[in-house]
Amino acid sequence: MTSSFGTPPLAGSVLVTGGASGLGAAVVDAVLAAGGKPLVVDQRPPGADVPYVIADLADSGEAERATAALVAQAGSLTAVVTAAGIDHPGRLDQVSTEVWERVVRVNLLGTAAVIRAALPAVERPGGRIVTVASTLGLRAVSDATAYCAAKFGVVGFTRALAAELAGQVGVTLLIPGGMRTRFFEGRAEQYRPPADAPLNDPADVARAVVFALTQPAGCELRELVICPSVESSYP
Repeated sequence: MTSSFGTPPLAGSVLVTGGASGLGAAVVDAVLAAGGKPLVVDQRPPGADVPYVIADLADSGEAERATAALVAQAGSLTAVVTAAGIDHPGRLDQVSTEVWERVVRVNLLGTAAVIRAALPAVERPGGRIVTVASTLGLRAVSDATAYCAAKFGVVGFTRALAAELAGQVGVTLLIPGGMRTRFFEGRAEQYRPPADAPLNDPADVARAVVFALTQPAGCELRELVICPSVESSYP
């Protein structure tokens, strides 16, 4: 039996951070389509009718408590996908300390906090973790010091976690390029992609997440880059 994506069915609960919008919401839909049960941590309710807890991922304690609450509600956990992410582009001396550090806290420290809290439940045969970095976790650009610092951190964190959990939990580092989401809303015009920019559909990226989650035991997709064919920030 296979899902509508041509992959094996996805059994069990999958915790998705940022599941109310963008890539996270697409992952929720993809997990549902594959037969899984999404659980969402976000700052607002998800569009899908799934269990969720409202939490600010910039607060590690709040992120851990939200994760623990959902795990307790579900009773078990198959996988974690840390899709939540924010950015506030601008030159270092023009971005406030509070805003700069919040970008790092949500993207990097929030990722670590959720995984730390979920690990006792997911650390078993068949358990999976997918972290979401960015092509800007591999290539640095101007006016993105906070985002690059955070996403470079997610890359290093995930590679170390994969070494730490080798043979116990499958760990995949997802490195997406630009997507057609609300991620770019609210930015100054100079930091928005043009209307005709070739951006990926987040649903396509979400299918790659499900593919990583449904690999057979002992087979690991360690790192996965998925971006538009003319992505300017990769390689």
